[in-house]
Amino acid sequence: MEFERGINYYELDGMNVVHHSNYIRYMEEARIYLLDKIGLPYKKIEDNGIMIPVLEVNYKYKLPARFGDVIVIKVNIDEFDGIKLKIKYEIKNKETGKILGTGETKHCFTNSNMRPISLKKVNKEFFAIFEKSTNKSEN
Repeated sequence: MEFERGINYYELDGMNVVHHSNYIRYMEEARIYLLDKIGLPYKKIEDNGIMIPVLEVNYKYKLPARFGDVIVIKVNIDEFDGIKLKIKYEIKNKETGKILGTGETKHCFTNSNMRPISLKKVNKEFFAIFEKSTNKSEN
């Protein structure tokens, strides 16, 4: 799945390139987009008493993005077992096609008290949607 966004001027650092912390935000935007597209908007997940906190973030920077660029973030669910979730990202410059960086986030499912849960036991419908969407790289 692909998510597209433009680069805003306020996202730049003193070197006139996107500040490194923004790539983590871009991954979050793409993750929320992915959840919407598979039929599980984050609000719906939370309304059902389920949270998906981030356990780990990894991002490898290759090239910078600049003001006026449009980036395309390829995002997919790489691993899912009902308790944990791993999402992979590839960020490219839309115009040049060059890869700006790659990353992944690791998550777990919890209840609203932040206690780990098994999605398969708590919400079979959500479990089935995540399972069906794992390792899909649709555009």
